[in-house]
Amino acid sequence: MKSSVRTTLMMTLVMLMAGAHARAETVTDRYDDTFRKYTQRFYGPGFDWRIFKAQAMAESNISMTAKSWVGARGIMQLMPATFQEIRSKNPEMIAINKPEWNIAAGIYYDRQLWNQWETESSGEPDRKHFMFASYNAGRGTLLRAQAVARTKTLDPSLWPSIQTVAPDVPKWRHEETLSYVERIDTNADRMDDEGRVGR
Repeated sequence: MKSSVRTTLMMTLVMLMAGAHARAETVTDRYDDTFRKYTQRFYGPGFDWRIFKAQAMAESNISMTAKSWVGARGIMQLMPATFQEIRSKNPEMIAINKPEWNIAAGIYYDRQLWNQWETESSGEPDRKHFMFASYNAGRGTLLRAQAVARTKTLDPSLWPSIQTVAPDVPKWRHEETLSYVERIDTNADRMDDEGRVGR
């Protein structure tokens, strides 16, 4: 009797865990039009909007209620001070707690970082990695990493060089940043052309 109760309980637990995992894997398409709209506005037509959805998946699993331990908020996990700075240049972005403006501000901020890496990265794939890493760790951290790469005679404009020297860069929680960039790549790879996420 105890064995059958234990087996039933174990099977129930496994099914509950599988259901929770399936729900955790569900990614909304609710904001896809917003990602498309602001990617086109800040990057122009033809730029792949899905990378910003992939970023939002890494940041918050596209949850507007997400809040980090340091106070970053919303889908794109923006700090309130960063949002205010962005809003000063984009007054239409009225509130960090509104999904459209949170996404718009995050993509706008990405564009500022994208522009800053134009001459200091080797091409589009590396430039995206530098942009996302800067979003996570700050541009100054990545500039320090490039300096370390130079001392080791590595090409500082290549993302693999930064990955190599990351443990040697002082005051950088590099595991977090490298994992963040990798999660964005993985999320983007899981999407079809319409931004639907497969498993």
